[in-house]
Amino acid sequence: MTLTRRNFIAGSTLSLSSTKLWSQTGDIVQIEGPAFGARWRAILPLGIDADLIASKVGSIIKSVDSTMSPFNPTSEISVFNSNQTTRLQRVSADILTTVNEAKRTAQFTQGAFDPTLGGVVGRYGFGPINSAPVGAFKDLAVSRAGLQKSQPQQTLDLCGIAKGFALDQIATTLTDLGYNDYFVELGGEVFARGFHPDRRPWMAGIERPVAGQRTLQRTIPVNNEVLATSGDLVNSYRHANQRYSHIIDPHTQHPTNNALASVSVFAPRAITADALATALFAMGPQIGFAFAQDYEIPAMFLVRDQRGLQEMLTDNFSARESGKI
Repeated sequence: MTLTRRNFIAGSTLSLSSTKLWSQTGDIVQIEGPAFGARWRAILPLGIDADLIASKVGSIIKSVDSTMSPFNPTSEISVFNSNQTTRLQRVSADILTTVNEAKRTAQFTQGAFDPTLGGVVGRYGFGPINSAPVGAFKDLAVSRAGLQKSQPQQTLDLCGIAKGFALDQIATTLTDLGYNDYFVELGGEVFARGFHPDRRPWMAGIERPVAGQRTLQRTIPVNNEVLATSGDLVNSYRHANQRYSHIIDPHTQHPTNNALASVSVFAPRAITADALATALFAMGPQIGFAFAQDYEIPAMFLVRDQRGLQEMLTDNFSARESGKI
């Protein structure tokens, strides 16, 4: 499934009212439903309570939409953005968790991930925030009590990390329900726990980011970790011989303009993998790959050149594919 962070949260209000489905094939049950303009799916062994799982996941998706969607004018994040004040604003624990991880990733990647650039995203037609970005993300104050802007007009756009938060919540819920073997996908991000009923590893496919094709670049085992991919196949356009991507380079405050087609990242949590994939894409193939190697991040970079798509695999990614990890 191809999905980008920009259409992740867009259109969710309509999708949340759709019917959830489940089906049985052999020794597995697959449950699926709408999520943020796309789909979620969970695959588990026989004997599960499909209706309960669908209800729990639907509640998580609805909650994330009502807290973190900038496309939802009544969401917590939209209210935070519209309040032009530097006074403390109380927000939910879910937003605090997400913003804390966003801040950690921003510091770790030396600013390659920055959720205060929603105005730039909107300027290029990829989001609903139209005001110019102001203030530095590092100056956004985060405490147990809430958030404080560094400047009254500062805004937050959590589309680059909120999907990961939602996937983590879904996985935690399945584990709390007593399920030890399952595969969950949310808009192309995957978390797997345990094994397929035939005792083989769960396998995730990384889509080949070529327009008009629905083929896989690689399949790779996933167990007790997340595989997330960031790319520009869907949310990009060309104008005057220039390609414009929804992923913003925080250092230039313009859409990324490099040879990268996608970056796939392994991490223990989806919220981390989601943000890291975005940051590494923003860095570009040379700086991003060197950063991932230096910090031992399992990542695959797909780079466009005159020959087509070329793979760049970090050592830790290669080890996972070969089964050495």
